[in-house]
Formats: sequence, structure tokens, C-alpha cells
Amino acid sequence: MNRQRRSFLKGALATGGAMALGATVLPQSVMADWPEKARAAFSTKSIEGISKALFENDGVIEETDKITIKAPNIAENGAVVPVEIMADLKKVESIVIIGEKNPTPLIGQFNFPDPESTVFWVKVKVKLAKTSNVIAVVKANGKLYAARREVKITVGGCGG
Repeated sequence: MNRQRRSFLKGALATGGAMALGATVLPQSVMADWPEKARAAFSTKSIEGISKALFENDGVIEETDKITIKAPNIAENGAVVPVEIMADLKKVESIVIIGEKNPTPLIGQFNFPDPESTVFWVKVKVKLAKTSNVIAVVKANGKLYAARREVKITVGGCGG
């Protein structure tokens, strides 16, 4: 019985070690093939620059009320700000979230594989460096649309 238990423990430890090694190697190999347009989008500071890098357009973005951004008016912890974005547009291909005054403004891009779907919704927790606009840029039917909402970040989490 002890021999079986030792064999089991050796196998479990070896498998765990291999999984840990794979977890440390995998992200590096994935990041090595990071698309150039993603690098450009994360390194730019302007909304127009981000849209040009991600969508290869001329930077024309139309403001619309068909994008709803739900976020708190005041967030006591800028490290964890809940943001929900809904787009009431046809043929949505992508939703991009931008923290306007973040050191790296691009927070993320969410692509929808089926533009014919009826629900275009993203709910995430984002990090905001300071009080600024959260901007949602939506690519729908070949055009770019945007909406923004200001979120105030309190100093020291004191609510004031």
C-alpha cells in the first residue's frame, strides 16, 4: 500500500511541476507573437490614435446615445471600478474601453464573432488612475461610435 501511495505522490508532484513550468513558459511564448497593431494601440495616448491602430481608420468617431455606459459616479477605489457597456447598434464587431487619463489609456478590446447577434454587452472591472472619462468606442456596421462617462476617483478612498 505504501508503494502505491509513493508512486501516486511522485506522479502528482511531477505533473504539478510540469504544469507550473508550462504556466511560466506559455505567457512568454504567447506574448512573443503580439500583433504590431496591439502594441501601437497600447503605446498611444490619444483616442484617435487608439482607433487608428486598432481599426485602421481615419480617426473619425461619431458620438452617439446608442451606447450606454454604467459606472459609479464616484469610485472610492480606482483599482476596481465596475463598468458595464451596452450597445444598441446593428452589426457590432467590437467594443473598446478607454480610461482617458490612465498612463496607458487602452483598457481592453472585446470582439464579437457574430455581428448579427442582438446582444452587445460587456461588464468588467477596470483600473482608473484618477478622475477621468471612461470611453467606449464601438465598431458597428463599418463605422466607429463613442460614448463617455466621467468617474470620480476619491483620494485615499475616504469618499471625499
